[in-house]
Amino acid sequence: MKTSDFYYELPQELIAQDPLADRSSSRLLVLDKESGKTQHRVFKEIVDFLHPGDCLVINDTKVIPARLIGVKEETGAKIEVLLLKRVEKDIWETLVKPGRKAKPGTKISFGDGLLTGEVMEIVDEGNRRIHFEYDGIFEEILDRLGQMPLPPYITHHLKEKERYNTVYASHEGSAAAPTAGLHFTPELLKEIEEKGIEIARVTLHVGLGTFRPVKVDDVEKHHMHAEFYMIDSEAAEKINRTKEQGGRVICVGTTSCRTIESAADEDGHIKACSGWTDIFIYPGYRFKVLNCLITNFHLPESTLIMLVSALAGKEHVLAAYEEAVKEKYRFFSFGDAMFIQ
Repeated sequence: MKTSDFYYELPQELIAQDPLADRSSSRLLVLDKESGKTQHRVFKEIVDFLHPGDCLVINDTKVIPARLIGVKEETGAKIEVLLLKRVEKDIWETLVKPGRKAKPGTKISFGDGLLTGEVMEIVDEGNRRIHFEYDGIFEEILDRLGQMPLPPYITHHLKEKERYNTVYASHEGSAAAPTAGLHFTPELLKEIEEKGIEIARVTLHVGLGTFRPVKVDDVEKHHMHAEFYMIDSEAAEKINRTKEQGGRVICVGTTSCRTIESAADEDGHIKACSGWTDIFIYPGYRFKVLNCLITNFHLPESTLIMLVSALAGKEHVLAAYEEAVKEKYRFFSFGDAMFIQ
């Protein structure tokens, strides 16, 4: 299986640069994974496709303003630091640009010294482990100095930070948003619950590994970066009960999917747990828990389009993407949605 098998042509102008004013007014392409048939709807109509007894699994991670712009204390040279994951209390694994300027011992100042960091070690190419020093509470300083780490294909400035978070985001720790959840409003979630659909909250802190380009020709040789996840007993019980009673488990986003598939045993049963996952789902994978998926439109040749193809078949997915391009759907993080049933 080659990476190039998952390529499609996307006109630049279809990459969404800004979120819509009304989250739930995005378009929704509904794809039948067995037949490949499609329907064109509006996202708030997702409730029509959910049945009493189903369980919607959402990822309640919260994106932190993880992008910091600082200067080298010695030279004043500009340096950008992206927080990837917390290693210890004040020690973070980070992505530094330009990496060549960040040798061990380099000291970086942010916000005129409100926050300082010292490079401890090189992890790999651009990644550095940095120890931070500050007075007060780190999260409050980050809120003052940090910017939302938008993907590189979004060039517009985000006016409201909360628009790169879901309305149910609660556990801080992500470097990127679980974007399929951006379409939900509190009103829509209430309507879904009132219809008799369970909502199970899981957490997976999204790292940049999810979006790392596949640089190998052979898909199976790609390695995912590990990401931290948590499932509590309430979420596990809801998911297990849904399966036992014949309902469908519907994941909101590839991150929710990867979380429950990582936690499940071979029979698809889930226990409360936490840990690190580097699960890579591509065609040939047998889903243990998930039945349906709500997702956005993903980059060509990405691990995300491979996951979607594992569920609905590569031919059906690429045909649906071709149709979405023709119908001028909005693509990627702030774009439209797809429901695979």
